[in-house]
Amino acid sequence: MNSAIAVLHTILSFRLGILAIIIAVPNMPAIAQEANFGKVALSTANPVGRLSGSTGGSISLPAIINNVDYRNNRCLGFGDSKPDHILTLEQNFPSLSVRVSSGSDTTLVVQGADGTVRCGDDTGVQKDASVVDSNWKAGIYRIWVGSAKPGTQRDYRLTIQP
Repeated sequence: MNSAIAVLHTILSFRLGILAIIIAVPNMPAIAQEANFGKVALSTANPVGRLSGSTGGSISLPAIINNVDYRNNRCLGFGDSKPDHILTLEQNFPSLSVRVSSGSDTTLVVQGADGTVRCGDDTGVQKDASVVDSNWKAGIYRIWVGSAKPGTQRDYRLTIQP
């Protein structure tokens, strides 16, 4: 009788463990996710990153991330559900600028490993987006470059620097 209870306990423990994994995996941050167009790592020795890609998604970026960032800037635009770029900061940066250059109306969403979201839209005279902020913590960031209208495909260059 005791061996039957032990076997039942083992089976139930195993099933509960599997259930916990099934529940936890979809709720984990997708930081390890691949990027559509590339990755870059910044450090003191390599403080500038340049990447390229193209807009063209039709998924609302605010629906993926947030309607507003931590400073209450509106998050706008359309892109792909997968981030366009992965940025790894190998150390803290007191300030960083993330700028899009495309000659068209772009938007920008940057999400840190801690969940902090930074959003950018027009940079004044130009329609290209940028995020200029302070206090960037070391870690992995997901970057989406979006377009103001769904499905609008534009090539761009992304520059990240202090």
